[in-house]
Amino acid sequence: MQTVMGIENFHDKSKPIYLALGNFDGVHKGHQSLIQALIRKAKVNGGQALAFIFEPHPAQVLMPERAPRLLQTPQGKADLLEKIGLDLLIYNPFTSEIAAWSPEQFVEKILIGVLQISEVFIGFNYTFGHRGAGTPDYLKQLGDKLGFGVNIIAPVTYEGEPISSSLVRKALEVGDILTAYNMLGYHPVIEGVVVEGEHRGAQIGFPTANVGVETMYNIPGKGVYAAHAWIGSKVYHGVVNIGSKPTFHQEYPLSIEAHLIDFTGDIYGQNIRLSFLEKLREEQRFQSLEELVSQIARDRDRAEEICRAYDGDL
Repeated sequence: MQTVMGIENFHDKSKPIYLALGNFDGVHKGHQSLIQALIRKAKVNGGQALAFIFEPHPAQVLMPERAPRLLQTPQGKADLLEKIGLDLLIYNPFTSEIAAWSPEQFVEKILIGVLQISEVFIGFNYTFGHRGAGTPDYLKQLGDKLGFGVNIIAPVTYEGEPISSSLVRKALEVGDILTAYNMLGYHPVIEGVVVEGEHRGAQIGFPTANVGVETMYNIPGKGVYAAHAWIGSKVYHGVVNIGSKPTFHQEYPLSIEAHLIDFTGDIYGQNIRLSFLEKLREEQRFQSLEELVSQIARDRDRAEEICRAYDGDL
């Protein structure tokens, strides 16, 4: 899959263009259904399957204080779309000028003026144009008028509700990894850089990688988790604590600490990706250091069992 940064850098119109529109945060099962339908139609008609995504997320530009925390980095999203089989991904900057475009302007400038699409694929709740004034039905009207097809993809449901990025976030907020997995179709992940911590883990025999995650990204709720940890191309078994270290502090900023089982080495400054498998327990305050160390040992052993059970998913 090719990734193009900025629509002005897209030039390949040798085949008919079938286009997916949306932000696709998390690339959950609903998004996957849409992209798969797009790819099937493009192949049948000898076309190319493209996705057009605004980056940053429009909400981060229009109302940053209320913008949802994202489930994937741009690269993580691109990797998932590539696995499904997308031919090309366009990341285009979202600006205040674009935010002021009417639905008609968006269609005329992007879909017709630059891409000259054959068909477009959207979700049942897709909106576009100034203040989201454009709806799926209105896009269909514009398509009929301007000569392109519009495919409105029905939602994929989980336990009776349409799967959405916001529902995935709600599941992760309470550490419900299984529900998030069932909606995503893959184990939820976070990525960050290993930063300096208090070195307390090393002092008690369980050294940890402190993961710095940018505030725009979603993280699971407080608790202890089993996770696969990716550093470069290598994967390790890990036990991850997300919390405020209540045994040592009355108040402490939320931290993400990953103990990588059977790993030794200095990884400060390196990128790490954590793939969450199961929640082991809630965060808790211990009465003594010995009690804490004993519990961490049990967490490590249980995490190792779980990671081994999920190694087949790698």
